[in-house]
Parts: sequence; C-alpha cells; structure tokens
Amino acid sequence: MMRRLTLLLLLILLGACKEQVTGGSRPDDHTAKPQVLTSNYPLYYFTSEIAGDVVDVQMPEIDGDPAMWVPGAADIPQSQAADLIVINGAGYESWLAYTSLDNNRLLDTTKDIQDLLLPIENVTLHQHGPEGEHSHKGTAFTTWLDPRIAVEQARAIARGLSVLVPAQAEAFKSRLVLLEQRLVELDRSFEQVFSNLKDQPLVFSHPVYQYLQKRYGLNARSVHWEPDTEPGVKEWVDFQNLLRAHPAKLMIWEGQPSPVIIERLQDQGIQSVVFNPVANQDAAGDYFVLMSANAGRILGSKK
Repeated sequence: MMRRLTLLLLLILLGACKEQVTGGSRPDDHTAKPQVLTSNYPLYYFTSEIAGDVVDVQMPEIDGDPAMWVPGAADIPQSQAADLIVINGAGYESWLAYTSLDNNRLLDTTKDIQDLLLPIENVTLHQHGPEGEHSHKGTAFTTWLDPRIAVEQARAIARGLSVLVPAQAEAFKSRLVLLEQRLVELDRSFEQVFSNLKDQPLVFSHPVYQYLQKRYGLNARSVHWEPDTEPGVKEWVDFQNLLRAHPAKLMIWEGQPSPVIIERLQDQGIQSVVFNPVANQDAAGDYFVLMSANAGRILGSKK
C-alpha cells in the first residue's frame, strides 16, 4: 500500500512538471546531446554500445533489483528531460502504471517479440527483504538471459536511436553489428557450458531464469530464496520434498548465499554457484565480463 501511495504521489508531481518540461526538449541548449534513459543495466549497456558518444545514455541510481525499483522525487527531472526512455517491457517496469510519461518517448524493446516471451507459472507470494512482499506473476521479464532475445532487444534500441538521431543511423547499425557478434559468441559459450550439465537436475534460488532455462534446455526447478536470508523451517521442508522428486546436486543463485545456507546445502550434497542476472551495474566489470564470469562459475562447478 505504501509503495502504491508513493507512486501515486509521484504521478501528481510528474503531472505538475509536465508543463515545465515536455517531450524531453531542452529549448535553451541546442548543442546538448540527446538524452536516453534506460531502466536496467543490460539496456544501459546495449544502448551505450550502439550509441557511442552521440547520445548521453543514463540509468537511474538503483540500490537493489531494478525490477523492484520505485522512482523517487529526485528521479522526476531525469525522466522528464529524457528524449527517449528505453524499457525492457514484458512487465518489468511496474512503476510505469503509475506515471504520466509520454508514450511517444518510450521504447519497449520486447514489444515486437511477444511470441518469444514466457508466462510465469506457479505464482507464489514471497518477500525481497525490505522491498516487501510480492509475487512473480504474468510474464517472465529477464529476457536478456537468452542472448538471442538480447539481440532482438539491441536491434529495437538501434531502430529507436535511428529515429532519434537519423543522421547517425548508419553508425548505429555498424555498432549494432559488433554488439550482435559478441552476443552470439556469448550464446555459444553458454551452450558449451550448459551442455556439460546435460539432464542434471538443478535448482534455481529464484524464478528469474526462465529464459536461460528454455534456451539451454536446463532441467531445473525454482524456489523463492534470498541469498542473505536464512530459509525458515517450512522452506526447508518444502525443499526436501522438492529434492525427493528432483534430486538436484547444484543450486544456482542470483547472489552469493550466506555461509550458513552454503554449509547446510553442502551437508545435503548440494553445491551452490552464483549466476548473476546482471540486472544492475556491478563494480566487477561490464555486461560481458559479468556474463563470462557466470559461465566460468558454472563450468567450475563441474570440476
């Protein structure tokens, strides 16, 4: 309720700002680069790679999962000033339902690939620490975990940038080709890594790996565990019941689980390994560095 109230208040503020800043225009600065705002790190990285130095690409400073982000008052000027707002779509940006942003400035990168989107099954209410209780339902939104879909999203970004800055369309296209090549290479790397798992039963700590699972044919089930929160008695009992039907020896996490959880899983013969969805920026490296590290950890889990 508090989250919805906050968003409604922001809607009022956005409306108040609308007359002051319309369509992201900056009438007093004709030399400024076009501003593009992105809703998560994969989109920020793809847009930056395609745009080069022609466009000022930004992403809100988000502490935590961008999918759970609630824009604050300080974010209003940034969104209102943007010439283009690049979103993931597939239900990722729930905050859009409470804002009055001009749809003409929104670029939904999955709008034209609806047939590739996956529904979420087995909806369960759970909690992300201080972010509150919620459920994953509707459409799975971590689309970029399938590099082939990431290619389609990158192409949508290139088209949007070409409309924004037509004179640079060929340059955007050239940089898109380079990005596509790297995504294809990443896909091949993942194919090789996950082929080593064959039909081995796996458990995902959270239901965010649907596209990864489908792309590489993984035999996996998902629970709703947080890496820094010790599961309760019921969660452990449910987990044991899951293992009876699905005897996994490897559990894949969004982040590093606590030593207590790692030890308890090890006592049951289950190894923990991190596969970072890379939804947010990480000081450890850029998108491909982080994805390569994921591949390395999965590969290392088989040694």
